[in-house]
Amino acid sequence: MTFAPTPSDILGLIGVSIILATYLALQLGKVAPTDWRYSAANGFGALLILVSLYFTFNLASFVIEIAWLAISLFGLFRAFKSRKSG
Repeated sequence: MTFAPTPSDILGLIGVSIILATYLALQLGKVAPTDWRYSAANGFGALLILVSLYFTFNLASFVIEIAWLAISLFGLFRAFKSRKSG
């Protein structure tokens, strides 16, 4: 059995890599959870996974990625709001 990743698989894997790298950076203290870059990277990773799910749908993955994207957008909103007022 061989596995030949499709372009959508590759996009999804890039998205997973971005989310995991961002989480690792958080755990290593390289990025703060309130930093806009943390939320932006998580949101972008979730978006890439959602693109891959368009081609190979999985309901559970879709739900978690929609939530991940929504939370990331909320984080971006808060980061930029505090940046303007600070």
